[in-house]
Amino acid sequence: MKAIYNGKVLAESQDTIVVENNHYFPEESLNKEYFKASDKHTTCPWKGEASYYTIEVDGKANPDAAWFYPEPKDAAKEIKDHVAFWRGVVVSD
Repeated sequence: MKAIYNGKVLAESQDTIVVENNHYFPEESLNKEYFKASDKHTTCPWKGEASYYTIEVDGKANPDAAWFYPEPKDAAKEIKDHVAFWRGVVVSD
């Protein structure tokens, strides 16, 4: 699987975890140069508190386009150290 934004590969892995139709990529598969920490946080009743990254590629920012659960609840422990995407990031194989 690949996550692509503005023509660049943000992450690539054969070992994603699918939860609620989202592919969660292992943290080590990320091209970190495109990721900037965001102040945004949301809460999921069964996964816990999510943190976000803003994606920036060639000067084009996509705020809060990636999210992860730093300390997921037990029901979602398999997505610890994994990142998912939305907001125009194309995820495909």
